[in-house]
Amino acid sequence: MAPLHRHLLAGVAGLLLLLLLLPRLQASGLYLGGLYLAGGFPVALCSLGALRHLDLSSNDLAGPLPPCLAALPALETLNLASNNFSGELPAAYGGGVPPLAVLNLIQNLISGAFPGFLANVSTLQELLLAYNPFSPSPLPDNLGDLAALRVLFAANCSLTGNIPSSIVKLNNLIDLDLSSNNLSGEIPPSIGNMSSLVQIELFSNQLSGRIPAGLGGLKKLQQLDISMNHISGEIPEDMFTAPSLESVHMYQNNLTGRLPATLAAAPRLTELMIFANQVEGPFPPEFGKNCPLESLDVSDNRMSGPIPAMLCAGGMLSQLLLLNNQFEGAIPAELGKCRSLMRVRLPYNRLSGPVPPEFWGLPHVYLLELRGNALSGDVGTTIGRAANLSYLIIENNRFTGVLPAELGNLTKLVELSASNNSFSGTVPASVTSLPLLFRLDLSYNSLSGEIPRGIGELKNLTMLNLSDNHFNGSIPAELGGIHEMSVLDLSNNELSGEVPAQLQDLKLGTLNLSYNKLTGHLPISFETDQFRQSFLGNPGLCYGLCSSDGDSDSNRHVQIQMAVSILTVAAVILLMSVAWFTYKYRRYSKRAAEVDSESLEWVLTSFHKVEFNERDIVNSLTENNLIGKGASGTVYKAVVRPRGDTLAVKMLWASTAASKKIDTFEAEVETLSKVRHKNIVKLFCCLTNEACRLLVYEFMPNGSLGDFLHSAKAGILDWPTRYKIALDAAEGLSYLHHDCVPVIIHRDVKSNNILLDADFRAKVADFGVAKYIDDGPATMSVIAGSCGYIAPEYAYTIRITEKSDVYSFGVVMLELVTGKSPMSSDIGDKDLVAWVATNVEQNGAESVLDQKIAEQFQDEMCRVLRIALLCVKHLPNSRPSMRLVVKFLLDIKGGNKPKAMKVAEAPVAT
Repeated sequence: MAPLHRHLLAGVAGLLLLLLLLPRLQASGLYLGGLYLAGGFPVALCSLGALRHLDLSSNDLAGPLPPCLAALPALETLNLASNNFSGELPAAYGGGVPPLAVLNLIQNLISGAFPGFLANVSTLQELLLAYNPFSPSPLPDNLGDLAALRVLFAANCSLTGNIPSSIVKLNNLIDLDLSSNNLSGEIPPSIGNMSSLVQIELFSNQLSGRIPAGLGGLKKLQQLDISMNHISGEIPEDMFTAPSLESVHMYQNNLTGRLPATLAAAPRLTELMIFANQVEGPFPPEFGKNCPLESLDVSDNRMSGPIPAMLCAGGMLSQLLLLNNQFEGAIPAELGKCRSLMRVRLPYNRLSGPVPPEFWGLPHVYLLELRGNALSGDVGTTIGRAANLSYLIIENNRFTGVLPAELGNLTKLVELSASNNSFSGTVPASVTSLPLLFRLDLSYNSLSGEIPRGIGELKNLTMLNLSDNHFNGSIPAELGGIHEMSVLDLSNNELSGEVPAQLQDLKLGTLNLSYNKLTGHLPISFETDQFRQSFLGNPGLCYGLCSSDGDSDSNRHVQIQMAVSILTVAAVILLMSVAWFTYKYRRYSKRAAEVDSESLEWVLTSFHKVEFNERDIVNSLTENNLIGKGASGTVYKAVVRPRGDTLAVKMLWASTAASKKIDTFEAEVETLSKVRHKNIVKLFCCLTNEACRLLVYEFMPNGSLGDFLHSAKAGILDWPTRYKIALDAAEGLSYLHHDCVPVIIHRDVKSNNILLDADFRAKVADFGVAKYIDDGPATMSVIAGSCGYIAPEYAYTIRITEKSDVYSFGVVMLELVTGKSPMSSDIGDKDLVAWVATNVEQNGAESVLDQKIAEQFQDEMCRVLRIALLCVKHLPNSRPSMRLVVKFLLDIKGGNKPKAMKVAEAPVAT
C-alpha cells in the first residue's frame, strides 16, 4: 500500500476512534496535524471541556468553523492552519472566552471582513491569519489593546487603510508581518519604541512617506523588509546602528540620497537588498570589513564610485549584484580571493581595466555577468577552475586575446555570450565538448579560422551566433543535427562552399547566412519568403535553375543538364533509401532477436497489479511499434494479452542512457513507483537486464499537449478542453507539492510533459529529473528544465522550491491561452512570458489571446491569463501555491472571481 494511503487510513481510523471515545475522554491536548483528514470540522470536539490544545493543521478539512469552539472554557491553542475552512470567522471568537493564547488559521479560505473583534481577546499572544481571502477591510483601531501579543501574522489578508497608530503600544510584539496587503499611508513614526521587535515584514503594500527614524534603537531587531512599496526620502542615518540587524530589504521603492556612513559599522549584517530605487553616491569605503555579508543587491540605482575592496572580508559573500549603476574603476583584486561567491552580476556600469586573474576561476560561481562595461585584457586560463560556472556573460566590453582552451573544462556551462569584444584567433575545439550549452554568442569580434568541426555534438544548442567575424571555410553540415536550434546567424564572415542541405532539417525561427562567399544551389526549402533576407550578399548562390548568360539556347541547355542531374540524384536517393531500409530492417530484426534471446534474464519489478509478463513487453520492441524518440530513450507501443491492454514502453539502452549524474531511469522509478493520482501518469513496472532498461507506462493515445498546441494539430483543442487540461495538470502538480511526503518537485514542467488520454484528460509525465525535498529550498548541482520554462531564480541561484514548478506551469497556461510556444519565432527575441507581459501592458489582455478560439470564451481566457501571470511573477514568494492555483481555476467555473487577479498586479520581470 502506498505510504500516503496508509497515512490517510490511519488518520481516518484514529479520528473515528477518537469520536467513539469522546464521552469519556478528558484530554488536555489533541494533535492530529498532517493526517490527511477530510470532511467538516468534527463538532463533537466541542464537548471536551478540559481541552487546552487542539491541532488539526495540514489536513483537508472544509466547511465553516463552528461557534461552539469559542465556548471551550480551557482552550489556549487552536491550530487549524493549511486546511480548506471557509465562511466568516464566527463573532463568538471575540468574546474573550476561552483564554485563547494562540489562534492559527493560516492558509484557509476564511472570507468576509477581517475579524476586528479579535482585538477584544486580551489573552492572545499569537494571531496568525495569513493567506486567507478576506474582503478588503482595515486593521482594527484598538489593535494596541492586545497587550500580550507577541506575533501578528496577517500577510495576504486583503488589508486596507493605514497601519493603526495604536500598534506601537504592543510592547511585547516580536514578529510583525503585514506583508502582501494593500495598506497605505506612512509607517507609524513611533515604531522605533517597540523595543521587543525582532522582525518587521511590511513588504508588498502601498505604504508611502519616509522611513521613520529611531529603528537603530531597536536592540533586538534582526530582519527588516519594507520592499515593494512607495516609500521615499533618504535612508535614516541611524538605521544600521541596530546592533542585531542581519537582513534589510528595501528594494522597489523611491528611496533617494546616499547610503549612510553607519552602514560600514553594522556588526551582524548579512543581507542588504535595496535594488530598484534612486540611491546615489558611493558605498562607505570600509563596507564589508566589519560584518559577515552574504548577499548584496543594489542594482537599478544611481550609485557610483569604486566597488569596495572589503566586501568579502568576512569570507561569506555569495551574491554580489550591482547591475545598472555607475560604478567605475577596476574589479578589486581582493574579490578574486572570495571563494564563497556563487552569483556575480556587475553589468551596465563603467568598470574598466583587466579582470583579476583569480576572479575568472572562482570555484563556486554559478553566474558571472560582466556585460556592458569597459573591461579589457583577456579571459584568463584560470577560468578552467570555475567548475560550477553555468552562465558566462561578458559581451559589450573591450576584451582582447584568444578564447582559452580551458573553456572546455566548464562542463556545466549553459550560456557563453561574449559578443561585441575584440577577441581574435580561433574558437577552441574544446568548446564543442560542453554538453549543456544552449546559447553560444561570439558575434562582433575578430575571430578567424574555421567553425570547429564537432560543433554538432552540442545537441542542446538553441542559439548559435558567430556573425561579424572572419570565419572561413565551409559551413559544417553537422549543424543540421542540432534539432533544438532555433537561431543560426553566421552572417558577415568569409564562409565559402555550398549551403548544407542538412540545415533544412532544423526548425529555425531565425537564419542569417548573408554577406559571405557562399556558392552553389540553395536548398529548395530555403527558397521561400521566410528566408528571403537570409542569403543576401552571396553572389555565387543560385536560386532555382541558374544560368551564366541570357541566351535562351544556353538556358535551355542548362535546364536540360539540371533535369538530368535531378533525375540522377533522385535515382541515387531511391537506391540509397532501399539500401537504408533493408539495413535498418535487418538491424532491428537482429536487435529484437537479441532482446528475445535474453528474455529469460529480464528482471520485472511491478508497482501495480499486472496481467502480462516480460515476454509480452519485450516482443513489442519492433520498428513497427516505434512511436517516439526523446532525450532519454525510445518509446514503443505495446499491446499485451490477455485483455489487449495498450501500454507505452520507454527503452534506455546502456550505450545511450543518461549519465550517472542525472540518472533519469532511477529518478522516474523512485518517483512514479510511490505516487498515486489520477493526473500523474501511471508506471506499471520496470524491466532490467545487463544490456537494457525498460519503463512500462499506461498508454496515452493523444500524445502530448505540446504536440496539440504547436504542430500541425494546432487549433484542434477548443477552450473548454484547454481549461480542463490546465485544471487536470494543476491538480497533479498540487498533489506532488502538497500531498506527498517528502515534497516532490518535478523540475521539468512543460507542455510536452503533459500527456493526454483518449478523452483529453491530462496527466503529468516524465519525472526523469524530479527531486524530493524536505523543508525549505533545495540546492541543485546542475540545471534542469527546458528553455522558456525555467524560473528566474533557478536559472541564476540553483536553489529551487515548489515555486519553480509554479513558474513553469504558469508558462504552460500562457501556452494554452495564447496558442504560442515559449520560444517561437513569431514573438521575436523575447520569451513567451516577456512577450505576454509587454503586450498586456501596451494593448490589453485581449491582445494576446489565441484568436482561433477567443471569440466565445474571452472572459474565461482572460481569467486564466491572470492566474498565469501570477504564477510567473519574478519573485518566488509572490507566486501562489499549486493548491491555490487549483482553487483559482475552480473558482472560474464556479462563478467566483479569484482574489488579486488583476493583470496590473502581476508585473513580470524579463
